[in-house]
Amino acid sequence: MTALRPDLKAIADIVPKSARVLDIGCGTGDLLAYLRDEKSVDGRGIELDNKRVNAALAKGLSVIQGDADQDLAGYPANAFDIAILSQTIQAMHRPKDVLADLMRVADATIVSFPNFGHWRIRAALAFKGRMPVTRNLPNRWYDTPNIHLCTVADFSALCDEIAANVEGAIAIAPSGAVRSFQPGSFAANLTAETAIFKISK
Repeated sequence: MTALRPDLKAIADIVPKSARVLDIGCGTGDLLAYLRDEKSVDGRGIELDNKRVNAALAKGLSVIQGDADQDLAGYPANAFDIAILSQTIQAMHRPKDVLADLMRVADATIVSFPNFGHWRIRAALAFKGRMPVTRNLPNRWYDTPNIHLCTVADFSALCDEIAANVEGAIAIAPSGAVRSFQPGSFAANLTAETAIFKISK
């Protein structure tokens, strides 16, 4: 089995065994395949890119081509134990609405995103005056799929706005080191290259 990226492994560690899982923007299905094989989850996926959908289907996964900005409204309430939005929320046109939909269809939602408040990004903006290109954000400003970048502090504020209960938060450093943090943590906003939140109603 392909080794998971540190952020996907951290998400997998949160998902309980035999859970009903919906993975939004599941890509080629690496996380879903791992969860199926290692945790016996009942997994479903939505992916916008047709080639990635085909790659996920080749792994024997239940994945459909769809757009979470539009298609989540058709899912019934409480259909899943866990919804996953991994490195996808920043590419959504309506991230607040998508989160609200996920909180409706799943008991808990796990969201990961590149933290635009990381000190390296701040330094690039301060000293170079240009939008940064990093390992986590490899595209230039004019060809990036990321249209709603945010910081740990921004996402924490959004959770407050939509009355989401933050059950846990994890920071992943550029080294791949994983540690938990409290929402609103100034240190996490500076040092987390990627942030993962588990939220519920």
